Amino acid sequence: MSGAAVADGLEFRRMQPRDLPEVMEIERLSFSNPWHESTFRGELQNSPISFPIVAIGVPDGRVMGYIIFWKIQDDVQINNIAVRPEVRRSGLGEALLRHALALVQAEGAAFVSLEVRVTNAAARRLYEKLGFEVFGIRKGYYSNPDEDAVVMGKHF
Repeated sequence: MSGAAVADGLEFRRMQPRDLPEVMEIERLSFSNPWHESTFRGELQNSPISFPIVAIGVPDGRVMGYIIFWKIQDDVQINNIAVRPEVRRSGLGEALLRHALALVQAEGAAFVSLEVRVTNAAARRLYEKLGFEVFGIRKGYYSNPDEDAVVMGKHF
């Protein structure tokens, strides 16, 4: 699962250390409890399990969004996905997710899962649109604010 792909004015490629300032900006604008830069650096070095992917705007070269997932044998866990606030609802999040799903399916994944805040209706609609189903609730999973997570998954 390497190399870059280009679609609709975006290049999808593995996240690199030089991307971190823009990734951190998106992360802070997207989440009330953002990951630390050290967490992202750890994901960059956690091969062959971790797949941090960025969507780069073509031709400007800006990081427009990212997705991080783990693939362990035939199971995939999506850990983080975010896009710049100014391009939300443009289809970029869906494009990132579709790209990741195509990668892992081509590599033989059988199941992919994720957690999402119970109140994040827009994300839940996107996941349902792409075939994810609700598998359960994780009580008190999120903090700042305290909130339950909906566990969603998809079989290939």
